[in-house]
Amino acid sequence: MSRFKSKGWIVAISHAHQGPVGNFIQDFQERIRKRIINQIERTRQLGGIRDEDLVLVEYAELKDLDPKHWKDQDHYAVLGLPKLRHRATQDQIKFAYRKAVLKHHPDKRRRQGEKCANESDDYFTCITRAYEVLGTLESRRSYDSIDPIFDDDIPSVNKNSRENFFPVFTSVFERNSRWSLEANVPLLGDEWSSIEEVDRFYNFWYNFNSWREYSYLDEENKEKAEDAYERRWMEKQNRAARATRKKEENQRMRQLVDNAYACDPRVKRFKDAEKKKKEDEKAAKVEALRRANEERKEEERKVKKRKEEEERRAEEEIKKKQAEAKKEKEKEKKLLKKERQKLKTFCKEKNYFRSSESERLELIHQLNHLCVDLELLQLQQLNEKISSSSLEEASRIIEGELNDLKKKIDEEKRKHLEVAAGKSKSATNGSKVTCDWSYEDLQLLVKAVNLFPAGTTDRWQVVAKYLNTHSSLKGRSGRECLARAKNLKESDLKAEANQKAFEKYQEKHSAEVKTLGPSDNDITKRFDASKTWTSEEQKRLEQALKTYPTSTEQRWEKIAEAVTGRSKKECMLRYKELVEMVKAKKAMKQQGKKS
Repeated sequence: MSRFKSKGWIVAISHAHQGPVGNFIQDFQERIRKRIINQIERTRQLGGIRDEDLVLVEYAELKDLDPKHWKDQDHYAVLGLPKLRHRATQDQIKFAYRKAVLKHHPDKRRRQGEKCANESDDYFTCITRAYEVLGTLESRRSYDSIDPIFDDDIPSVNKNSRENFFPVFTSVFERNSRWSLEANVPLLGDEWSSIEEVDRFYNFWYNFNSWREYSYLDEENKEKAEDAYERRWMEKQNRAARATRKKEENQRMRQLVDNAYACDPRVKRFKDAEKKKKEDEKAAKVEALRRANEERKEEERKVKKRKEEEERRAEEEIKKKQAEAKKEKEKEKKLLKKERQKLKTFCKEKNYFRSSESERLELIHQLNHLCVDLELLQLQQLNEKISSSSLEEASRIIEGELNDLKKKIDEEKRKHLEVAAGKSKSATNGSKVTCDWSYEDLQLLVKAVNLFPAGTTDRWQVVAKYLNTHSSLKGRSGRECLARAKNLKESDLKAEANQKAFEKYQEKHSAEVKTLGPSDNDITKRFDASKTWTSEEQKRLEQALKTYPTSTEQRWEKIAEAVTGRSKKECMLRYKELVEMVKAKKAMKQQGKKS
């Protein structure tokens, strides 16, 4: 496998031989022999000809040539080298020129009785011009670059090029190899070429360096320039024309290699093999993922099963412990019941240590309380003591336990009374503090609570300091502020503040409002006096206002339908009242900031 730097493509050749190994070796040797023969033959065809094998061909149209158009003539044909052409050596060109001079020189023709024209119009000038072009290496290379019989055509990408790839492209690459600056030009090869050979071939031709140049076609002859400025201008024009033709030549060579690469069956065979390899790798990866997924699921199933087994065991263990605890509790309950019954039976047998019936009933009641208060161990110890004691000592022991129970009950009652007395006292203090708070103080309290939220260090001391700074009444403590804030709920405090702000706003702006009929405020008051808005109706109205914006058609009819029990007019009046309250609240806030 190989990757061309210029194209970024991968090339590889693979071939599978079917049959015995001996046949494969024999076929391989036969292919090597044919390849060597073909290379020798191609080298012989492309190489030069020995001097002893040189045959000059007389140019049939030589005498009809016009010396004025010498630049458009075939110089190799004029010298008698139409077949050898670029393969001819400088000595062979010189030999052909001498032969032509001996045969076609005007002086010799005159001696033979032939009538000759002027030297400038005689065809012999074409022979001289041909030797001037081909006689030096520089001018000869310039002429060879535009060889008139060279075929610049390249095969296109079609069905014939794909099916007959080697016969079509081999001659084209051999023909164009003459332009290479490097001597060892790789051949196209055949179907059995190795990957290294194919790699070297395409790498060479994608980076092909050509010596072909087009100075022979220069339209401007700088030798005819009148001065240096005109000469430089001519050179600039010639360089631009040469660069354009060179660029076209490079594009032609690149297109030739691209077409060959697209039609090469070896490349197609590799791509198919590479595609199959990728598909196999992909299938193997999918299979590996599937197996890994199955193994993961199997592992998860095992973990889940193990976890469920552990949870089941833990649950069984818990249930077992709960059952044991329940059993132990039942057993303890039975023992407790037994000990209680034993204590009661013992007292009953002793006639409850009392003589009168009322005293016995009182003792029975106290025994019931004692049995409930004492635990199992305490009851067992008590029963052991009284069973091993005399009647008087048993009576004394039971009386002592009853006295202890009574003291315990009295202590608990005393604690409850103290707690109740403390709550009553704090409520009394709170009501006393509430009476001292004015409307302005409540507004300052709300503002201070919003300014100093929960989490502020010594929050209520800071709130109290703020109130003492801005209020006319000094000396409020943080505890008083906390008690007032707790005494009133946040909603009640805001409602009271909003109501008073609305009343104050009405008093301030009542003189400015002039209406012909009764005002909206009077209508709202009269309506509210007959039917007050509940919190549920207020919530429905607010939700309906959000649901149906001002752009909604028949907005107030839909809002009235949403608020059950209220008409369109009632909803509109209530909305106006809420707007006035919000405006009053904002005005009070602005007034408080200014003050």
